[in-house]
Amino acid sequence: MNQPITKSVLSEPQSRLVELLQRINFGRVERLFVKTGMPVFEPPPRIIQKLKMGGDNAARPEADLQDFFLKRPTIEMLQAITDLGDGEVLSIEVKHGLPFAIEIEHCAEHARGLLRA
Repeated sequence: MNQPITKSVLSEPQSRLVELLQRINFGRVERLFVKTGMPVFEPPPRIIQKLKMGGDNAARPEADLQDFFLKRPTIEMLQAITDLGDGEVLSIEVKHGLPFAIEIEHCAEHARGLLRA
């Protein structure tokens, strides 16, 4: 992570996920399937948006930008998804358009490796 990473270097599914989080702003993405380290949007994930009464519930301004530098939480989330390989992201908690925490479910083969560690 010595070099800054920009949105333009992401794959289409990765870019789509980053844009989704920016449009949600606050909330969660649930049941996002991952195949060969990439987010899959068929079937579509469940999206829960948290609206703050009296607050600005609009998408993040970055959502409409073609390119920008990714922040560390986004890079770490994308790396965790890549490392997952095949499996399911049970939940991505989103705050200020950025991933705050993710819960992942590993496929059976990878889970066995975790149990041996």
